[in-house]
Amino acid sequence: MGKMVAEIEGLQKSFGDHVVLADISLHLEEGENLVIFGKSGSGKSVLIKCLVGLIVPDGGSITLLGTDITELSVPDLNKLRKKVGFLFQSAALYDSMTVRENLEFPLRDQKELTQAEIDALVLEALTNVGLEDAIDKMPVELSGGMKKRIGLARTLILKPEIILYDEPTTGLDPITAKEISRLILDVQKKYNTAAIIITHDVECARITANRMMVIKDGKCAAEGTFDELAASEDELVNSFFK
Repeated sequence: MGKMVAEIEGLQKSFGDHVVLADISLHLEEGENLVIFGKSGSGKSVLIKCLVGLIVPDGGSITLLGTDITELSVPDLNKLRKKVGFLFQSAALYDSMTVRENLEFPLRDQKELTQAEIDALVLEALTNVGLEDAIDKMPVELSGGMKKRIGLARTLILKPEIILYDEPTTGLDPITAKEISRLILDVQKKYNTAAIIITHDVECARITANRMMVIKDGKCAAEGTFDELAASEDELVNSFFK
């Protein structure tokens, strides 16, 4: 077992009478890609929002990078969140800014950086996603797959220890989806980041997962490698791989 970067024990969350997470436990090791698989509305997004303190759970414990987040003040939580990168379903770029400005944005808090250092970081992040030529384009000029790549470049610029990918391939054509999945793998190899990848794209899971977890009815229905789950006799687990 490697070093743990995230641990969740007995997590529960309801909205009114609707139980979203009944009892979820998971762990994430350093440098590991954990894919969380489940049908829409199974609570996958709520799970990662709880992990970083965007949603307060009703029960259970959450340890992120060695810290119990339920005890943290807002400033301390914000400091911890800086070590976590997010790639949301929509790339969420600022439409009024060029690609360069979008990538500089997360660095603005870092007063000690010179412009030359910022330029170097921006170029490195864009090179990592194969889009250095797009540096002066506006988001409107980019395809969906390019926007996703720029979103990932913006996430990488702060060198996070954990990346949370929320449906990274949704809305992309199969070829672009495969490219994004391979890019997630490249990032893991290059930076040794740990990642939680929320998806219902079987191909994305096959390419990226070191380990997978299937969620149903707010609980973990199965856990294992892609091949183990693909060979499962369980009807629900099996239905995802059809």
